[in-house]
Amino acid sequence: MNSGNSEKQRYMAEKEAHVRECYQAMAPAYSACLDRYAYYYDRKIRLLRHLVPHPGKVLEIGCGLGQNLAGLIPDYGLGIDLCPEVAEEARKRFPADKFPQLEFRAVSASECGSLGTTFDTILLVNSITEIPDLAQCFREIRKLCTPHTRVVQVCYNYLLAPVVKSAGRMGLAPRHPVQNWLSRHDIQNIFALSGFEQVADGFDVILPFKVPYLSDVLNRYLPLIPLLRPLCMLYYSVARPLNLQESAPGYSVSVCVPCKNEAENIPGLVERIPVMGKHTEIIFVDDQSTDATSAVLEQEKAVHPEKDIKIVQGPGINKGAACRAGFAEAKGDILMILDADMSVMPEDLPQFAEFLATGKGEFINGSRLVYPMEHRAMRLPNIVGNKLFAMLFSYVLSQRLKDTLCGTKAIWRRDYPKILAAREHFGAIDHWGDYDWIFGAARNHLKIIEVPVHYRERLHGETKMTKRLKNALIMLQMVFAAFRKLKLV
Repeated sequence: MNSGNSEKQRYMAEKEAHVRECYQAMAPAYSACLDRYAYYYDRKIRLLRHLVPHPGKVLEIGCGLGQNLAGLIPDYGLGIDLCPEVAEEARKRFPADKFPQLEFRAVSASECGSLGTTFDTILLVNSITEIPDLAQCFREIRKLCTPHTRVVQVCYNYLLAPVVKSAGRMGLAPRHPVQNWLSRHDIQNIFALSGFEQVADGFDVILPFKVPYLSDVLNRYLPLIPLLRPLCMLYYSVARPLNLQESAPGYSVSVCVPCKNEAENIPGLVERIPVMGKHTEIIFVDDQSTDATSAVLEQEKAVHPEKDIKIVQGPGINKGAACRAGFAEAKGDILMILDADMSVMPEDLPQFAEFLATGKGEFINGSRLVYPMEHRAMRLPNIVGNKLFAMLFSYVLSQRLKDTLCGTKAIWRRDYPKILAAREHFGAIDHWGDYDWIFGAARNHLKIIEVPVHYRERLHGETKMTKRLKNALIMLQMVFAAFRKLKLV
């Protein structure tokens, strides 16, 4: 080992020792500090629950007394802290006999890769600014990631550094070791340099202490106003690892095709759906059709024994319910929706699977509003409404979407339960199923990408998107539901 590396290691060890000594001195009074500033710490837990609705297996780096870890209610939670005395206090606060799913160890962030297991969620709450060597820390964190791991960091807003320091000196806030005062751009850059992609960020906590009725109102609404964000105490961000391969080299695909009186379109559709991955199953959902759809489906299944075709009876309620009935029978690793009218060409489906398998995205949404569309493919009022609602939903979701009602979508099957859970969370008001998928992806911070597709006039039959005013009112209702659930913490 050369002298340069030895000198750097010595310097980093000194920095870590300083942080450790600060928390050793704080450890006896740490619990009282949590009680004294209970509103602020409870607000952070509320924020974390909003950011991580399905935490799974969680690692918290710089866990303190474990309040954040316990607040998430993980399947398993491991908290590591640089200071052994703090880790011991965490074990006392959350004893193993009462909290068997929680574990606390004294481990440095720079050595966390030695834990030897992977996690669904990795937290750094007010710790990223106290870690001396962030590059080394994130190299270690990558060893603990799977392709679907989410890294969540929460830190002080660097613009308020003088306020935080002064409050600590006056005893109005907890005192911490010397901070790395990182700007929003600094944190985004650290993620990018370390092989992570940021998928969400924001600000929280205008008023860090409890004033009945006032604190919650201010902290829910004011961080949404751009001019007031510099006044927020906390900046948070969520990132996903890039360039991690899926464990299985091959994947299977389930294509769900909801059918409502589509007898004339089905024969050509069966032949045109390509084989994808190691196996492709086609799930037709006959949604209480009144034409010959049922008979044609049975005929096509008999004519094409080389295809894995399933026929499922839908409830006859709406397209969303039909898709849920189909996916209840799906076996593929990747789930796709394809409309039976073939206005989106089935030949476009392989690129949806490819973008999932290569990690470019985790929810793939078709966009019909890029290429020129055929003359009667979409009527003018539908085009205008689609663009207006895309603008609204882009704001609410904090991810730009050009087309929210394209019927062609794809997602990993492992993430589909999150879609179903999000449907209940948002009120189960989506008739089409598109927004269940979009909202579920946004709530769980899946990487959403849009794939341009050519949109053609349907071959046979009439469009089912006819009740424009009624549909617009439903979509407005969903905008408000998404605003309440996604924007307001």
